[in-house]
Amino acid sequence: MNSSESDGTLPSRLAGIAEERPEVSATFWSLRQSLSYADLHARSVEAAAALVRRGVRRGEPVGILSPNAPEFLIGLFAVTAAGGAAAPLPLPSGAQQLRSYPQRLAAIAAASGMRSILVSPRLAGPVAALTGAVDVEFIDTTTLFDEHDDPVTLPAVGPGDPAIVQFTSGSTAAPKGVLLTHRNALAGLAAIRRGIALDRTDQGGFWLPLFHDMGLFGTLSAILRGIPAHLWSPTSFVKDPARWLREFAEAGVTITAMPSFGYQALLDAVPADRATEYDLRHWRIAFNGAEPISQPVVREFCARFGPAGFAPTTMFGVYGMAEATLAVTFPPLHREPHFEWVDREPLGRSGRAVPVPPGSPGARAIAGVGYPVAGMRLRLVEPESGLDVLDGTVGEILLRGDSVTGGYLTADPDVADRLFTDGWLRTGDLGYRRDGELFITGRLKEMITVRGENHYALDIEAAVEGLDGIYRGRCIAVADPERDAMAVVVETDRTAAEADALTEAVRARITAELGLAGVRVYPVPPRTIPRTSSGKLQRLAARELISNGSVALPLS
Repeated sequence: MNSSESDGTLPSRLAGIAEERPEVSATFWSLRQSLSYADLHARSVEAAAALVRRGVRRGEPVGILSPNAPEFLIGLFAVTAAGGAAAPLPLPSGAQQLRSYPQRLAAIAAASGMRSILVSPRLAGPVAALTGAVDVEFIDTTTLFDEHDDPVTLPAVGPGDPAIVQFTSGSTAAPKGVLLTHRNALAGLAAIRRGIALDRTDQGGFWLPLFHDMGLFGTLSAILRGIPAHLWSPTSFVKDPARWLREFAEAGVTITAMPSFGYQALLDAVPADRATEYDLRHWRIAFNGAEPISQPVVREFCARFGPAGFAPTTMFGVYGMAEATLAVTFPPLHREPHFEWVDREPLGRSGRAVPVPPGSPGARAIAGVGYPVAGMRLRLVEPESGLDVLDGTVGEILLRGDSVTGGYLTADPDVADRLFTDGWLRTGDLGYRRDGELFITGRLKEMITVRGENHYALDIEAAVEGLDGIYRGRCIAVADPERDAMAVVVETDRTAAEADALTEAVRARITAELGLAGVRVYPVPPRTIPRTSSGKLQRLAARELISNGSVALPLS
């Protein structure tokens, strides 16, 4: 990668865009508001001066608590211009997360040394309940624009200074914040730009929350390229995916990003006989990542919306993570989605990815997610020995590059230190390579060992998610905390005898397809399984539901 692409800082890049393309704007569809990049720059500089007056120190993490709204972007660029590190903070989704939210926010603040949090006025009510529970100063963003006569000189900020602290969606009692410098962030954005040939004719549109890495860096890739950015609230998408697609199409957006469940939601919302009501000919890149890429969903989505102008080459399955400023591997442009079918048994038992014909007994479809982006180096190693593995053999993915974090903000530095080996970041993700292309098989910590045999949780879930009675296919497999057995939590609206019948159907399907007996099935009401900010079901949190007795005991 050309070093000039990662030189500078986030606010200096915004200043250049504001001068070059001042009238281009970010449009907030759910709020019916827009913000030009010239105004974004001017307001962020004004707010940065206010932060300096308040004593924000160089490299200090400053939280941002905001929905997808103009004040989020203004706050992010203001904090970085003031010399601080912007820390987008997760918002609670649902009553279950709301109850534990003060404790989570307090843990994040303590782990990062955070003294202040910028708060959107739209959250004034909920934040009032946090006062006293979290030892920080909550600053209403509107107060940053009070008139001041005393001039302020903003600090000189360099490429190596901290820019963003990204708290990963899985953060729980001991959160860790991914610390990204301006160089990291700009290198990652440059890799995205080059990987999809992002040009001035494109438009970016995103509904994922801005505190999530895919939503944040997707939006920044549009802003700092000087092209229109379109933003929706996550709630607007979840409540009405069909309306979102209509607005997306009417706006002429060319690029978006979402996990596989988002594409499933669009399939659920738009029946085949109405798909042609949407003009999707302009849609150029449909990033698909942040959770396992479903082959049935990809196949059906391309078939459903092909008549509307959606080209199969638009579906863009990728691998990324917050620690790498999002982008790790991209497939070649203009390639249709690529899946490899492998034998599930040797994959779990010995880590060998043995190709088999589609539809073979025990066959599992695994998405090819391409090759390392510009500036990224990637290794696959045996987790225990650290030795590189051969092509077609599963190993832990290790990363190194200009966009990769150099460390974390956490209350437990020893944990962060263990995530690096000789300068390589240990991702905890498992995968294999075939002719240089990466295929993701799962997470190291989510492998389930039952009676000495390894099983991929994804295989268990794929076997049963299509059963009639499972609410929207929502199920999650974990190691049973009480015995040497597989546990499967399934969401269902069935009760009594119908729930018992579904439990038996789940057991029978897993035994028939995977040869695994003695599975304990926990039926729970819809929306019980905790989800991350990107919508992924949280496996470890689901296991805790079993441990703490929050779900009923399974039938024996």
